Amino acid sequence: MKKIEAIIRHFKLEEVKDALTLAGAQGMTVTEVRGFGRQKGQKEQYRGAEYVVDFLPKVKVEVIVADADKAKIVETILRTARTGQIGDGKIFVSGVPEIIRIRTGETNEGSL
Repeated sequence: MKKIEAIIRHFKLEEVKDALTLAGAQGMTVTEVRGFGRQKGQKEQYRGAEYVVDFLPKVKVEVIVADADKAKIVETILRTARTGQIGDGKIFVSGVPEIIRIRTGETNEGSL
């Protein structure tokens, strides 16, 4: 099983959520996060004074999938979250050795 974490732009969340649902994702966790990558923040103005916003607001989407579904889910996120501009985000894929559903005690892929 794989855990796919995608850091994306806020306005892409609904589109990514709908596409992941159509691609077969059983569920997902969404968290509002702040950070920066190559963008290194951005300059903004407030009442004529310029200041730098170091951490930009983003959304983190987490999905756990079977190994066989990893490529399809990653491709779905790439296709729907991409704008072609700096700051589109990143996708991280890591292994999940075990999952246990609390309610039933089911384990691994049976608990997805």
